[in-house]
Amino acid sequence: MLIRILDNNIYYRVIHQTIRKSGCIPACRQAGVYPHYNIMKDINISIVNYKMKDDIEKCLASLSNDIKNSALNVNIVLIDNDSNDDVGEFIRKKYPNMDFVAQSKNLGFGMSQNIGIKRHAAKYQFILNPDTIFPENANTIRKMYDFMEKNTKIGLIGPKIIYPDGSLQYSCYRFPVFFQPIFSRTKLGERGMGKKIKNKFLMMDFDHKQTIPVDWVMGSAMFARSAALEEVGLFDESFFMYAEDSDLCRRMWESGWPVYYVHDIVIKHSHGRGSAKVPGVVRALLKNKLARIHIKSWFRYMWKWKGNKKYYESKS
Repeated sequence: MLIRILDNNIYYRVIHQTIRKSGCIPACRQAGVYPHYNIMKDINISIVNYKMKDDIEKCLASLSNDIKNSALNVNIVLIDNDSNDDVGEFIRKKYPNMDFVAQSKNLGFGMSQNIGIKRHAAKYQFILNPDTIFPENANTIRKMYDFMEKNTKIGLIGPKIIYPDGSLQYSCYRFPVFFQPIFSRTKLGERGMGKKIKNKFLMMDFDHKQTIPVDWVMGSAMFARSAALEEVGLFDESFFMYAEDSDLCRRMWESGWPVYYVHDIVIKHSHGRGSAKVPGVVRALLKNKLARIHIKSWFRYMWKWKGNKKYYESKS
């Protein structure tokens, strides 16, 4: 009767609070069993839009086809950050049953994703960028779900990411050093020690043909276990954009939830890299607002994790 009376999210919170107070969450985690998730959706997919209506149309078309035969209970929520691009009208006509959240201003990536995650309780939360495409007949969503069901101790995974032309996109990384942006954005990263540091960060010594634990994965496609998110928290909302994905993965590792790169699950991603469109650190700071946001997030991230040199190799 309680399920019928209460909204799904409220019911979820009541059940979770009861279980947390009972002290059985550690035992559930040890056994890899989370009975309170049986009453929720299998997956909640949250997508944040900011002036990317054309990408949204292509993303949702391929995503809907991928979900169609998955036999999973999947919800999609689209959070629009005051784009003024008529994406809301498109959703109402094409996907009338989709949860659409129209915000009055741009709240940034992390905060907006948190809104989408909190709206729908699910066993897994899939953080997804709008400039992604799901290959035809690949059963991508089902594969990610099955992987996590078989590997109950893993907290978060990232699929293999490729560019639209099929070439590899570096999407798993080692935790960075302080001067990483300089090596990534200037010619200092093309030779000597700078190149070595940049290549190590991008894991260019890894052939990307294996499924392995990694420090962190790109926020364009992060498939997370809700039980892990409950323990480590959602995105740190002090990051308006950039670095929040690395921060979340770092907190996963700190709490004993491994992060994995899964090589045989593939998603296409355009990856505009808006903050890198103006080359050079100084020029970018002067001419590119996204670059300034990126650098600000970088300093915030490095200050937050100062002195912490832990890597996944010491935890696996």
